[in-house]
Formats: sequence, C-alpha cells, structure tokens
Amino acid sequence: MNDLFLGRTIVLGIGGGIAAYKICELASRLTQCGAIVQTVLTKSAEQFVTPLTFAALTGQPVHSSLWPDDFSTTSGAMASMAHIDLARQADAVLIAPATADLLAKLAHGAADDLLTTLALATKAPVLISPSMNPAMLQHPATQRNLNLLAELGYTIIDPESGRTACREEGSGRLPETKVLLEALENALVEHSRRERPAAGSASQPYQSTASTTALQNRTVLITAGPTREALDPVRFLGNRSSGKMGYALAETAATLGAKVLLVSGPVQLQPPANVQLFPVISTEEMYETVLSHASQCDIIIAAAAPADFRPSKVTTQKLKKHGDKPFHLELQPTPDIIASVGAGKTPTQIVIGFAAETNDGLENARKKLTAKNLDAIVLNDVTQQGAGFEVDTNQVTWVTPDHDEQWPMMTKREVAERILEQVVKLTNNR
Repeated sequence: MNDLFLGRTIVLGIGGGIAAYKICELASRLTQCGAIVQTVLTKSAEQFVTPLTFAALTGQPVHSSLWPDDFSTTSGAMASMAHIDLARQADAVLIAPATADLLAKLAHGAADDLLTTLALATKAPVLISPSMNPAMLQHPATQRNLNLLAELGYTIIDPESGRTACREEGSGRLPETKVLLEALENALVEHSRRERPAAGSASQPYQSTASTTALQNRTVLITAGPTREALDPVRFLGNRSSGKMGYALAETAATLGAKVLLVSGPVQLQPPANVQLFPVISTEEMYETVLSHASQCDIIIAAAAPADFRPSKVTTQKLKKHGDKPFHLELQPTPDIIASVGAGKTPTQIVIGFAAETNDGLENARKKLTAKNLDAIVLNDVTQQGAGFEVDTNQVTWVTPDHDEQWPMMTKREVAERILEQVVKLTNNR
C-alpha cells in the first residue's frame, strides 16, 4: 500500500471514450491505498461504464450532474453546489479518458457540466490523460488545445502508442494504471512541496546550493532497489525497497553534471535521463557489477537494500508444502557490497552508505560507518510513517565521523539534493 494516498481525496473525471473501462482498475487501486475516491462521469461516459460500478469499487456516491433532481429541499439546494464541494475537497483531479471534445471544453474554459465546472473551481492539481483515435489526436485543433491546457497549468499525461479500439495503429491509447498512479503520486508530492509554509519552517522545501556543474567530470556510481535471492524456480527472498531513493539520487547527480552509473535491482521505475543503467537481480550480481566499476568512480553511494542472506541451496523444482509440517530453510550470508568498496577505496574516493534501521539507529549507523570505512552514512528509521520503503518521502540523519545531523521530513528528491550537496562539500575538501 502506498501511504501517499492514505486519506487523500482523489477526484476521477471520466470522459466518454472506450477507455473509460480502464478507470475501474484505477479507482479500485486508489481505494485499496486508502484514498477517498470521488468519481465524476460525463453523460457520454455513462454510455461506456455505469455509475453503479464505481460506487461499488469506491464505496462513494457517483456524481454526474450539476443539477439535483429536487431543488425543493435544503439538501437538494445544497447538492447544486456539488462542484464547489468536490473542488474544495480534492487533493488531486485526474481526467481520463479525456476525449477531443472534453479537451476543447477545458482548453477554452467551458463549464457546461459538472466535470468542466469542477476543473475551473478547484485549486488542486489537475491531470489530463488524452485518449482518442490517432488521427483526432494529431489534428492541429487537438494539438493546439493540448498546448493551451499545458500553458494553463494542467498536467498532460502523454498517451501511449499501439492498436486502438478503432483498429488503427498510433498514439492515442490510455496509459496503463501504474502510469496514471505514478502521475498522481508525482502531482501530490509536488503540490505538497509548493504548499509548505515558507518563513523559516523546518518543513519548507529544501533548496540546494550546489551548482549545476558541481559534479562535472566526476563519475558517480549509485546502487538502488532490492535484490532477489532465488529459493526455487518461482520463489525468492527479497524486501520492500522500491528504489525511489536511489533513482532520485541518480537523477539529481546527473543534473549536477556527473557521469552516473546506476546499478539497480528489480524495480518498477523508469531510469532517469542521462544515466547508464546496469540491471541486476541477486546480491552477488550487484556485488560483481559494483566492484567491477568501483575503481573508475569518484563517488559511490550505496542506496540499495541488498539481501543480507541467501538460501544455501536453490532447488530446481518448486518446493511443496507437506501438510502442517514445519519447513526449515538454511541461509548463508551474501557478499557485503559497501564493506568491500570501503575496504578498497582510494584516498580521493567518496563512499556513502545507507542504514535502514528499526532500533538503536544512531548506534548501529556509527558502527557501520567505522567498520565499513565510509565517509558518511545516511540513517533512516524505517518504522517511521512516511519514511523508508515504498513511499515518496523520507526522514534521515546524515552521519559522519565528526557529527550527525537529523534532517526534516522531505521528498526523496529533496533528500537526494541535500545528500549530494554534502557529497560536493566532501569532494571539494579532498
């Protein structure tokens, strides 16, 4: 479950396209993540999906009209203000599928139904996912409307290419649910960042002072994500690492001018631009890849969460359960990647580790710092809400041999910026 959606109100505006059925899965996933999902259907959308479907998936009433059936009661009069209520409640609005007609209305500020009126009334981020026939999408009028919507501040989610419902090939398909979820996550994080109090608050957005050429001519190796240790052909030992922290570090390092090598375990993330990706599965593979490139690198940041143990024996056939009999699994340690890097580092290299702890965090982090010959270690208590695995925020403590400094809760991109600012300082002092 992604805690970012927990308790958030997400408004799904559904246009009248064949892809409307795909929003059912999105509504279900958001609800499972703890979001309050309000759905608004256009009249055309009701020709493709029924309000009852979304009511069953979300446990919320479905909205479709500006005008209630009965104005004669107080409740009826108040219902006529539904667009204002939804606009105020929304933490984010996603309009999908956005048809050519709907794009035209939104681009020109039309407000002739509940959805278009809500889009004008809300201060929440509004995301638009176009989906239509490829020729309609490429028409100059549609492209002009998309450009205008982007200028107005709407977030446009690019459609995917492939075979469409009208049996044509080209761009116009609604993206998969995971793409829409990621777009909503990014919108919530960015909106939260902009809305934080400014004057001296500990929670204000972090502004890096590092220049965009601070790591020019430097090679940075970053590890990210989990590793998987095979147990049999279908099972593995792993952990909950999403890779988001490592990928944020890789993206930030690239923006600072570094040549970036990203050694990543299996994650559901797109690699950042201008980054060389080395995908791996097991801890042994990550170990070999990192050690083969370490000598070429100026900076090594181990943000991955490799497995500490692996099965002593990997069976060639799927292991079977035998009634209620206990199953005993023998494990052996995996190679310690960052300890090996630290042992072989040169006087000019910077090596940064991560410590995901559940207890005695600072004490354990300091032991690792010394034992593994690191320049600094990033400590995070993964028991804290909003920190650690599978979320977009993190609260960490920067630990060096001389001092430790606890940072406030920030987005992982902000944490990455702050870490790399510290790394630049260490580099300049060498």
